[in-house]
Amino acid sequence: MSATGPRWFAFLESNTTGTGRDFCAAARARGLRPVLLTRDPGRYPYVAEDGVETVVLDSSDADAVYERCAALADGSGLAGIASSSEYFVATAARTAAKLGLPAPDGDAVAACRAKDVQRAALAAAGVPVPRFEAVGEVDAAVAAAAGIGHPVVLKPVSGSGSVGVKLCRDPAETEAWARELLGRATDERGTPVPSRILVEAAVVGPEFSVETFDDTVVTVVGKHTGPEPYFVETGHDVPAPVAPATVAALGDTARAALAALGLGWGAAHTELRMSAQGPVVIEVNPRLAGGMIPVAVRAATGRDLVDEVIAKAAGQDAQPAAPGASHAAIRFLLAQDDGREGRIAAVEGVAAAAQAPGVVTAATTGTATVGRTLRITHSFQDRLGCVVATGASGDEAQRHALDAAGLIRIELENQTHEASESEGVGGR
Repeated sequence: MSATGPRWFAFLESNTTGTGRDFCAAARARGLRPVLLTRDPGRYPYVAEDGVETVVLDSSDADAVYERCAALADGSGLAGIASSSEYFVATAARTAAKLGLPAPDGDAVAACRAKDVQRAALAAAGVPVPRFEAVGEVDAAVAAAAGIGHPVVLKPVSGSGSVGVKLCRDPAETEAWARELLGRATDERGTPVPSRILVEAAVVGPEFSVETFDDTVVTVVGKHTGPEPYFVETGHDVPAPVAPATVAALGDTARAALAALGLGWGAAHTELRMSAQGPVVIEVNPRLAGGMIPVAVRAATGRDLVDEVIAKAAGQDAQPAAPGASHAAIRFLLAQDDGREGRIAAVEGVAAAAQAPGVVTAATTGTATVGRTLRITHSFQDRLGCVVATGASGDEAQRHALDAAGLIRIELENQTHEASESEGVGGR
C-alpha cells in the first residue's frame, strides 16, 4: 500500500448486504481512503466493484488487527476504525482506543454483545427485560423453560439477524431447538460460538426499534416480522405509526438501557416490544442498525447516520440534516417458507421496481444471484430483495414499497418467488 495520499479509514469486516457498501462510500466522500480488513474478501462483491482496497487477515485475532491498523497509522495515517458488522464492533472499538482514535468503550461494547451479560446488566438497573436464563445444556434449557413458562424464545447468546432465534411452545420443541443450537460450533461466518444459549419469556406486543446517536433518539421504527416460530424481519416503517406517548416511552426506555450498559457514544440500535405493561427491551445492539434502516431514516428524516458514524470515528463534524420526505418504508422480498429450494434461474423486475413511484432504492441481495442454490435459513439470509420507498404519509410509503417489491421476481428452476402478503412483505 502506498505511503502517500489521503488518510486511511479502516473497516473491520462489514455487512454483506444493506449499508455495508455505503460505509466505504461515506468515507470517500469525506476525503478518506477506505480499506477493508477481512478474512474473506469474496464475501463482499462491492469491494471489487467499487475498487475498495483490502487487507486479508484473521479478523478474529485482535493482535493481528491492531498490528495492521498500527501499520496504517504509521504510513499515510489512520483517521479512524469502525465496523458495520455486529461481530466485530468490540474489536474495532478496542483497536481504535489503543491507537488514540475516537471510539466507544470497547469493554462496554463487548459486554453488550453477550446477550446474557447484557440482560443481567439491564435487569440489575431496573430496565424492563424478559425473564431469562442462560444455559449450556439441553436439560438445563428444558428446566429453564419450565420455570419461566411456555412459550419461550431460544437464541444464541452471540448473534444477529435472527439467526437461531425461535419460539418454542412446549417442552418437546424446547428440547429439540436447544439441542440444535448447542450442537452448533460456529456461526454463519464460521467463527466459533459460545457453548451457551438464552432461554427467555416470549413477550407479546408489537415490535419496534429505537435508533439513537450518542444519547439522543433519532427516530422510532416500526418493525414487521414473518410468521412464528421464527422472527425474520420483513419490513420497517420510519417513523413508527404510533402515538407520541408510545414514541416517548420507547425512546426513554432505550436511553435508560444505553445508560445502564455504559453506552451512548455514536450509533445504537435498540429493539423493544410494547407489552401490555409497557416497553420491554429485547436487545441493545451497540452499532448502527442494519436491514437498510439507515437508508430509510435518511429518506424520511434527512439525517445520514452512516456519514455520522464515519464522522464520529474520524473526529470530524457531522453534516447538517438535509430535507426529508417525513415517511419511509422498507419491504423485503423473502424466500418462501414452503419447502421451495433450488438453483436460482433468473432475477427480474429490479429495474422496474427502482423506477416505481416513491422508490428510493430497489435491489436484490447476494443471496439472489443467478446460479446460486437457495436454502431456507429462517434468518436475514432469506431476504432476496429489498425496496425502500417514501410517501406523503406512512400508509403511502408502505404502499409504494409493497407495490415495488411485488415487481421483483426470483425464478428458481421451474419455480418463481414473488412478493406477496403471505411471504411476509405485507403489513404487520
